[in-house]
Amino acid sequence: SSNAQELYPFTEPASNMPAKSMGLKMGTMYGKGIHSNRILQRYSPEIQFGLNKKWMLHAGLTFSDMHQTQFYYESIKVYAKYRFLSTEDVHRHFRMAAFGEMAYSKAPYLYDDANLDGDNSGFQIGLIATQLVNKLAVSSTVSYARLVGVNAEKLLNTIPSYNVVNYTFSAGYLILPKAYKNYKQTNVNAYIELLGAKSIDQNKYAIDLAPAVQCIFNSNSKVNIGYRFQLSGNMDRIAKSTFQIAFEHTLFNLWK
Repeated sequence: SSNAQELYPFTEPASNMPAKSMGLKMGTMYGKGIHSNRILQRYSPEIQFGLNKKWMLHAGLTFSDMHQTQFYYESIKVYAKYRFLSTEDVHRHFRMAAFGEMAYSKAPYLYDDANLDGDNSGFQIGLIATQLVNKLAVSSTVSYARLVGVNAEKLLNTIPSYNVVNYTFSAGYLILPKAYKNYKQTNVNAYIELLGAKSIDQNKYAIDLAPAVQCIFNSNSKVNIGYRFQLSGNMDRIAKSTFQIAFEHTLFNLWK
């Protein structure tokens, strides 16, 4: 199973969720629109499956009012991850995984900030490397995303951004408990994540920083609270900062 400090709020680690388990997640995101000057909201229910120690699957929906004033069903997404390398040692391990995802979105393509989290349709493939040493876990991701179904007659830009390279660097540190006594102890983790994107089609980029706090209850329920904001960039985005809250519950040993 994943160590607590590897359960990053904004990215996935190379580790998988426990085998033969199912996770139920509800994510929420709020931000002030740059062009609309109103508070935007997005809700992301998701179901997750730990098939075995190497394979994990996700499927999720998004509902939002980010691209229009009324609240509506926005997108659907599927995600698969395969852990192909794992080296174990006392209080440390190193793992690598490959992942792929596909998304279909009803939202119009208006901004440079190309992503598969509700705003765009397309696919993404990438690699993840995660290192755990005692109470610190660091992880990095690099991926390529290709958007599909993009109308070249964009409202805000003249050249569509079809191809994007994404990269992340994440660190998580276990604050509590100081020493493990049983699985019912509450875990408190602190995170800092760097999230970057670079358009291949245009000279556009964005770099975000995302600090977060996480509490894990009874080893099966998790609450994330994080704030993501832009450090640098010239992409035209729907919002440059968002506040995110997520709740996740895991059901263990559901099948033989």
